[in-house]
Amino acid sequence: MKVQRQGSLVPLVLVLGMCLGAGSVYAQDASEAESRAEKTALIVTEEYIIGPEDVLEISVWKNTDLSREVFVRPDGRITLPLIGDVKAVGRTTQELKEEITQKLSAYKESPTIAIVVKAVNSYYYFVQGAINKSGKLPLLSRTSLIQAITLAGGLMPDAVRSRIVIFRIGLNGDRESKMIVNYDDIILRGADNIVVKPGDTIVVPSETMVLLP
Repeated sequence: MKVQRQGSLVPLVLVLGMCLGAGSVYAQDASEAESRAEKTALIVTEEYIIGPEDVLEISVWKNTDLSREVFVRPDGRITLPLIGDVKAVGRTTQELKEEITQKLSAYKESPTIAIVVKAVNSYYYFVQGAINKSGKLPLLSRTSLIQAITLAGGLMPDAVRSRIVIFRIGLNGDRESKMIVNYDDIILRGADNIVVKPGDTIVVPSETMVLLP
């Protein structure tokens, strides 16, 4: 009888182990999902400007046929049932909701629309010049110039720290501003640490570049 009781514990232990293992995997998946949601929440505020490649969840109350998850195309538009193409890029979710509501009103009385940014794929910046990691980098949260340079691997020894240039494109892509920043003024003398915006290009000149005619 003792042997039978001991033997009966084996499947019970296996079942418990499987349950605990499944629970661990579930907890890990939930933790990763929560982490992604937190990153999105850091930048998706009421003032968030929708950009290309973002993913939006558009819900029409009591109408699942009109509700769907949409991808913002490179041309800046999304496509919805009944109303067709709608410009999304350069707008807040509130502004987009107002236009969709207005267009749907021709087909449905007093539609109630909700828009959620499910994935932020349009926030990135560029770095080039005397910096260790040139290219396109994601902008997943509020990031200062010093942090952006750190994420790009830091400055090279021959970087001209006093003439870092930031090119910034306007919301409609029709104008561009240029700022010249002194890295050491920020680090040592308390100058404003500029917040990097989506689409910014940070150029760090080298001593060789400065000497060129």
